[in-house]
Amino acid sequence: MDRSAIKRGVIPHTAPAKINRRKNSDGLFGYIFISPMVAGYLFFLLGPMAAAFAMSFTNWSLLKKLEFIGFANFRKAFFEDALFWKSVVNSLVFSAGFVPLDLSLALLLAIVLRRKWPGIVFFRTAIFSPVVVSIVVWAIVWKYIFATDHGLVNQLLQLAGIEGPAWLYNERLTMGVIILVSVLKNVGLKMVIFLAALNDIPQMYYEAAKIDGASGWRSFRHITLPLITPAIFLAAVITIIGSLKIFGQIFVMTKGGPGTSTYVIVYYIYEVAFKQYDFGYASAIAVMLFAMILLLTLIQWHARKRWIHYEQ
Repeated sequence: MDRSAIKRGVIPHTAPAKINRRKNSDGLFGYIFISPMVAGYLFFLLGPMAAAFAMSFTNWSLLKKLEFIGFANFRKAFFEDALFWKSVVNSLVFSAGFVPLDLSLALLLAIVLRRKWPGIVFFRTAIFSPVVVSIVVWAIVWKYIFATDHGLVNQLLQLAGIEGPAWLYNERLTMGVIILVSVLKNVGLKMVIFLAALNDIPQMYYEAAKIDGASGWRSFRHITLPLITPAIFLAAVITIIGSLKIFGQIFVMTKGGPGTSTYVIVYYIYEVAFKQYDFGYASAIAVMLFAMILLLTLIQWHARKRWIHYEQ
């Protein structure tokens, strides 16, 4: 730069120190604005996760001092605790029923509600609204709906001359009720994801398929389904993770019963930690649940390359 031009005032002179101070102040304000989120992430997520991992190697409760026992808690879970394996099986059974039903119903609703029919906004809102309802309130309402004596379901069956069963006290029926209640609670979120994916598909693909004489099913199979596979992948990941973390419905509606038919992993962690006060063993189960979810997520992430279609 010509120094004589700066001295004559032709080119304005900005001191490098002033520019550096401005950059430093901008960076400082940026750190100030993100500090609440970082602090919350550290203290309410990473901190408890690290503490649970450390406690999993201890024998600790509120009644005695902490004692390091190595992998004893993990050995107990794998080789001595039949109830732990029962909770694992129940969690997998719930996931096997919940995940395909939730995703398929959400996709069906998204296809139906994609059309511009009169009052379609009302139906979309009505289906999505349970997502923002408290899980405790939702479970209490459905607990009364499926009540044995005065529940709405059994009263409707009684009008048809059918004696309704004890839905929440029958080991063969209770898990199905929990799955149904959970699907109705969460299907709206996946419906919105699928609606967004369907609306992003260019109409020219359907027009070209119609000209070629493709039926509605062939258009869905060869156009719609491949182009929404990224949305299906996202919905599948969050649905599987959510299914393995189910707790609120179980706690409110069944308390793990009847017997141990709805004992799932998170409810078992709650029982061990806050009723038996064995925080070390509960932490070990929580660590194993984290490892299970991480493993399933990594498997899905690795398998995505085989079936997810990305538009070029």
